[in-house]
Amino acid sequence: MMNRLANLIDAFRPADGPPPNKLLAFFNWCLKGAWPVLIGAALVSGLAGMFEVGSAVVLGLVVDAASTTDPATMIQTHWHILLAGIAFFLVLRPLAFAASSAASTLVVGPAVNVLVLQRLNRHTLGQSVTFFDDDFAGRIAQKQMQTASAVTNVVTEFVNVVAFALASLVGSLLLLITIDGRMAIALFIWLIAYFATISFFLPRVRKLSKARAGARAAVSGQVVDTITNIKTVKLFAHHAFEDRSALNAMEKFREKAIGFGRISASFRLALMTVAGALPVILIGGTVWLWTQGIASTGDIAATGAVSIRIAQMTGWVSFVLMAIYSNLGEVEDGMNTLSPPHTLTDHDDALEVERADGHLQFSDVSFAYGREEGGVTGLSLDVHPGEKLGIVGASGAGKSTLVALLLRLYDAEEGQVLLDGCDVRDLTQESLRRQIAMVTQETAMFNRSARDNILYGRPGAHEDEMIDAAKRAEAHEFILGLEDHMGRTGYDAYLGERGVKLSGGQRQRIALARAFLKDAPVLVLDEATSALDSEVEAAIQDTLGDVMEGKTVIAIAHRLSTIAQMDRIIVLDQGRVVEEGSHDALLDAGGLYARYWNRQSGGFIGIQEAAE
Repeated sequence: MMNRLANLIDAFRPADGPPPNKLLAFFNWCLKGAWPVLIGAALVSGLAGMFEVGSAVVLGLVVDAASTTDPATMIQTHWHILLAGIAFFLVLRPLAFAASSAASTLVVGPAVNVLVLQRLNRHTLGQSVTFFDDDFAGRIAQKQMQTASAVTNVVTEFVNVVAFALASLVGSLLLLITIDGRMAIALFIWLIAYFATISFFLPRVRKLSKARAGARAAVSGQVVDTITNIKTVKLFAHHAFEDRSALNAMEKFREKAIGFGRISASFRLALMTVAGALPVILIGGTVWLWTQGIASTGDIAATGAVSIRIAQMTGWVSFVLMAIYSNLGEVEDGMNTLSPPHTLTDHDDALEVERADGHLQFSDVSFAYGREEGGVTGLSLDVHPGEKLGIVGASGAGKSTLVALLLRLYDAEEGQVLLDGCDVRDLTQESLRRQIAMVTQETAMFNRSARDNILYGRPGAHEDEMIDAAKRAEAHEFILGLEDHMGRTGYDAYLGERGVKLSGGQRQRIALARAFLKDAPVLVLDEATSALDSEVEAAIQDTLGDVMEGKTVIAIAHRLSTIAQMDRIIVLDQGRVVEEGSHDALLDAGGLYARYWNRQSGGFIGIQEAAE
C-alpha cells in the first residue's frame, strides 16, 4: 500500500520542452503530470482542516448537553453524543490527519523533489560548453538543488498547510453562520485585514529572499571554486587572498540575510497583532449574543475554540506563507540561471550515425568565439578514412578550436564541418560524439572507481575487455596497487575529485584506456602522452600503433617526435593551414615546421621563440 502511494507521481517523467522563464509557467513545467495527484493531496489536507472545525462542533454539543442536563443523568441521556465524540477524536480525526500527513510526506514530497531535479538536470546537461564556461560549476549545481528544494517546499506547504487552513476557515464561516450571521461577517472582515497584512509583506519577503538566495549561491560558487583549485591556492600561497574573497561573499550574504530578517520580524509582529484581535472579536461577540438569548453556552465554547484555533493557526500559516514566498524568491533566482534555452541543439530531423567511416572535411570553416580574431579562419581540410593526421602549431594557432568544431562543442560561424559527407549540424550530437574517442592533455576523471572511469568509454563492455584496455594503456599494474581512504583497492578504488589521487601520467593512462575501450572510428589525441615519462610513452607507442589501425586519427602535439610518423602533418598559424605534408617533406621545405623542429629544446615548440 505504501509503495503504491509513493509511486502515484511518476518522478522520472521527462519534461515537455525547455523551462519557461515566467514563474507560474515555470511551476507548471516543473510539475506537469503531477497535478491530479497534487490536487487530490490538497483535498485530503482540506478534509483534515474541516475535521479541525468538527472538533469545535463536538465540543459545543457536549457543553450544551452538559449545561442542560442533570449531571446524574448526563451519560444515560446523551450517551450517543459522548460516543460520537469518542469515535470522532479516537478514530475519524486521527485517520484524517494521518491521511493528510501521508499525502504530504509520502506521496508529494519525495516524488516532487526528484521530478523537478531530474528535469532541471536534464535541461542543464543539454546546455553548450559555453554555458558552463560562463559560470561556476558549484553555483550551477547549487541552483539545481536549491530550485528543486524550493519548488518542493512550496508544493508541500501548500498541500499541508494552505489547503488545511483554507478548509478550516471555510468550515469556521459555516459554523458561525449557524450561530449568527453577524459573527460570520465579523470573521470575514477580519480575514480582509489578515490578507491585507499578508499582501503588504509577502512581496517584500519574496524580493529579499531572492536576493538572499543569489548571495548564498555566490558563496557556494566562491568556496567550491577555491576548493576545486586548492593545490593552485597552496602553490601560490594565496590562502589569505582566497579567505578574503570568501569573506567578502559571506559578508554580502550576511547583509542580505539581515535584510530578510528585518522584514520577517516586522511581518511576524503585524500578523500576531491581527491574530490577537480575532478571539476578542468572536468570543466577545458570542458572549454578547448569549446575553441577548441568541447564543448558547455551547456556542460560546465552539466559537472560542474556533477563534483561538484560527488565531494560533495564523502564526503557523504566517510562517508557512513567509516560507512559501521565500521559496518563490529562490525559485525565481534559480529559474533565471537554469532556464536559458539551449544554444546548441539538434534539428528535429537530425540523423543518428551508427558507425562512421571516418571521412572528415573542413570546408572554408571560420570560428572566432564571437570575437574579431582567434580560432580558425577560412580553414579547409580533407582527412580520408583511416588517415593519420598530425597537427602542429603554437599556442593559439587554432588546434583545439578545430577539434572542438569537429565534436560540435561549437557551431562554425562560417563554412561546414562534415563527417562522411554529412554536415555535423545535421547529426545528433550524441551519435556524432560516439564516433570520436578523445584523449586530452588535461584528462577528465570522475570521483568514481578506476573501473567506472575506464568503462565510461563503453559502459556495456565486459570486464575482460576493460582490463585488456587498461593493459594496453600501461595502466593495469598501477591500478592493482591503488587503495582509497575507504579501503577499496584495485579497480574498485575511487580516484578522488578530478582524479586528484593520481599522478598526471596515471590519469593520462586511464584516459587512454577509456579511449581504447570506446573503439570509435575516429581517434583524437590532444597531447595524449605529454604527461608520460619516456619509458612508459615508448611502451604505449607500440600499442597506439595497433589501436590506430583502421581508424582516422588526428594527433595534436607540441613534442614533434610523437607525430613524426603520421601519414600527413599540417601546420596551423593564426587559424590557417600554412603548411602540410609528411615529416620529411616539411623538413625539406625549410618552413615553419622545420623551424619548430630545429628550435625544439626538450621537444617543445616556442620555448626559444618566447625568449627571443
